[in-house]
Amino acid sequence: MSVIKPEVSVDPKEMVAEAEKALADIASVKAGIGKVIFGQESVIERTLVALLAGGHALLVGVPGLAKTKLVETLGTVLGLDERRIQFTPDLMPSDILGSEIMEQDEHGKRTFRYVKGPVFAQLLMADEINRASPRTQSALLQAMQEYHVTIAGERYDLPQPFHVLATQNPLEQEGTYPLPEAQLDRFLMQIDILYPELEAERQILLATTGTTEAVAAKIIDAERLRAMQNLIRRMPVPEGVVNAILTLVRAARPGADNEIAKKLISWGPGPRASQALMLCARARALYDGRLAPSVDDVKALAEPVLQHRMALTFAARADGMNVRDVIGNLTKATL
Repeated sequence: MSVIKPEVSVDPKEMVAEAEKALADIASVKAGIGKVIFGQESVIERTLVALLAGGHALLVGVPGLAKTKLVETLGTVLGLDERRIQFTPDLMPSDILGSEIMEQDEHGKRTFRYVKGPVFAQLLMADEINRASPRTQSALLQAMQEYHVTIAGERYDLPQPFHVLATQNPLEQEGTYPLPEAQLDRFLMQIDILYPELEAERQILLATTGTTEAVAAKIIDAERLRAMQNLIRRMPVPEGVVNAILTLVRAARPGADNEIAKKLISWGPGPRASQALMLCARARALYDGRLAPSVDDVKALAEPVLQHRMALTFAARADGMNVRDVIGNLTKATL
């Protein structure tokens, strides 16, 4: 089996040593999160995979499923400078990016000074992101893609690493604004948060209704996270995995040579979806203790990576189909 190797040559022994160290750190991070967040192993895995891959994630779930708590815990455990923005209909772009203010010195000279907004953080929580107007939502587009913002013609670089974890309630749609496709595409994954299992909910009851509550502690720091992100980008990828990614993503586009795409898909994922699958497959492999991704990683990540990058035809929706069903059928048919 041929392997697609990174541009920079990698010493196998050095790679193994770095991977073993990363595995120990990831295990410590998972243990640190587990002290505060009970159950939800799949959600924790996917969120950490998104961060290890260097991307952003959209957390979708009904209220009360610890979405906010998870983001706060990740900020603490990963040693990141974390800020939270509560998105509301009256939120303005300047409330996110900051603004220029006029100052006057003792000689009467007036100058403008830029006061940075909460976007200048390493981990930005955009709580209920769909409650803000499209104008305000667009304030994050440049930051999420280019990792800098432009204010009054001046460029300001964001801290590194920079991640956006946004939350969204899928039920309540009154007074909300659907995220535009351009912004959805900037999220590496959409992570659906379901109700906890029985034993996990039992732990939640016992741990959170007493006089004390578990508090997360710092495990690693931003520099260490960036080192692991760099390691993931250097991991070799088997050619079979690359072909699987290309086959799946291209099969999910309208006009593809398969019955599912012809009948059910209105618009599909672009190349950014392929990039997301490549990075996330590597990150998931490392998360599981492997030095190279497999086709199983692509299958496991197909739904969270593709579901927010696709739309179904009217006929498909009328028949009761949803995007997850279509992705599942495509995955079975192509991989």
